[in-house]
Amino acid sequence: MSAKKEMTIGSIITISKGKKHSIVENPSEKSKRLLAIDDLRNDNLIRFTNDKKGTEAQPDDVLIAWDGANAGTIGYGKSGFIGSTIARLRFKERNHYCAPFIGAFLRSKFDYLRQTATGATIPHINRKALEGIFVPEIDYDEQKRIAHLLCSIEGLIARRKQHLQKLDDLLKSVFLEMFGDPIINPRKFPIRKMSEFYINSKEGTKCGPFGSALKKDEFVDSGIPVWNMDNIDPKGRMIMPFRMWITKEKYDKLASYSVIDGDIIISRAGTVGKMCVARMNGEPAIISTNLIRLRLSDELQPLYVVFLMTFCKGRKGRLKTGADDAFTHMNTGILDKLEFPYPPITLQNQFTTIVEKVESIEYHYQQSLSDFEVFYGALSQKAFKGELDLSRVPLPPESPETEELEEKDMETKQPAGQLFELPVPADFAGLQSSENRKELLRVWLTAWLKHLGETPFSVQSFMEVAQQRLSELLQDDIQGCCASDYDEIKSLVFKALAEGHLIQTYDDANNIVQIKAVPS
Repeated sequence: MSAKKEMTIGSIITISKGKKHSIVENPSEKSKRLLAIDDLRNDNLIRFTNDKKGTEAQPDDVLIAWDGANAGTIGYGKSGFIGSTIARLRFKERNHYCAPFIGAFLRSKFDYLRQTATGATIPHINRKALEGIFVPEIDYDEQKRIAHLLCSIEGLIARRKQHLQKLDDLLKSVFLEMFGDPIINPRKFPIRKMSEFYINSKEGTKCGPFGSALKKDEFVDSGIPVWNMDNIDPKGRMIMPFRMWITKEKYDKLASYSVIDGDIIISRAGTVGKMCVARMNGEPAIISTNLIRLRLSDELQPLYVVFLMTFCKGRKGRLKTGADDAFTHMNTGILDKLEFPYPPITLQNQFTTIVEKVESIEYHYQQSLSDFEVFYGALSQKAFKGELDLSRVPLPPESPETEELEEKDMETKQPAGQLFELPVPADFAGLQSSENRKELLRVWLTAWLKHLGETPFSVQSFMEVAQQRLSELLQDDIQGCCASDYDEIKSLVFKALAEGHLIQTYDDANNIVQIKAVPS
């Protein structure tokens, strides 16, 4: 399949800006949905207006964020009045262009739209730049095939991101379950100072070298890596690859700023307080100017510190100095005085084991996400150049029947273990108490493992069955099945992993992590 010719966006659409609308708290049947920039990405917060006039979008229109920090964001498939920061792109020939195809195409032009935007402080889409973008004229049916394929990959990408977010949420819930809120300190752990755990007074904390000691012209294309703020994720993870290097000779002169496995690297300027544990696998490295290296003794687990300061941000000490609306920084003296609950090292070690297991799962998901994103980029470029031949692919259905059938088919493929009804002990005291429900969940996990034996299962499968069983038992009191029960299920499973009662395996065929009971 090859593109016939190229048309400009301006020749196939008309542009209409939105207006400011009032929001109604109690919508009626006459209310219309109000579309803001967030609605171009998802439907997490649906708002309505009772205004009678406005620029109304239909599902076959393409919408674009016209003004502000999110200018260039694209959406489609939405109905309602659009807000003042959004523009509606309506096709002049309604059955000649497919909104999902043109929407995906314009998303690929996001960088161009940002580069050509006007306004030094608040970006505005440049109408001429947008209208001048060339789009290949591809048969309407072919556009639908391409859009369906790209949307399917986008769905896979979105699910991978959800998986990663759920793993982050799981670690946070496990942390709070094991250690509690550091302000309340429900476990009554002793309060200690960070300086008590430095490996020694000289090497415990170290600020990066001054600019005069490490100049920009001393960086090379390869060699000994230099840590900078880009190597620290806001969620407390180390980010690769490195982008700055120095020679071995320069490293020898700056050896006092070296990084070894287990060091905590902290941003001390700009995004103050970002931190992660260094994983260097024995390879040498140094920190750059705006970082602090924290090196601890064996009495304090680096991962406990990082997750304490990341998950409980603002709950345990202020790491930066200066007003919040000004340039802020931190120094090693702040770390010296930092006080926090100190749990037993055995408990810290258990948490570290859980983190390492979860991170091994995250690694597979992250690799899968990267593969999907690369594949999407390559495929979309071929499609938008008219080089992708999908003529033999059936047209996607106009209704969600196919997806419903797929969901029903997935239900029939669930593990046989899910047919097992989780038992309720005869002397059970009732479900109204959260502590009683926790005890029941422990009983269920034991029964589940006994029933499945060495058959592997996913954490999610046990969660779903346990929550369904809780709902059945609670009947009308469905609110009793709350988020704390969900967190308790996750905590139970990962505690069993840490204690060696469960082991995890990776199902390459289905790209999922499974767990199973350790043979007795």
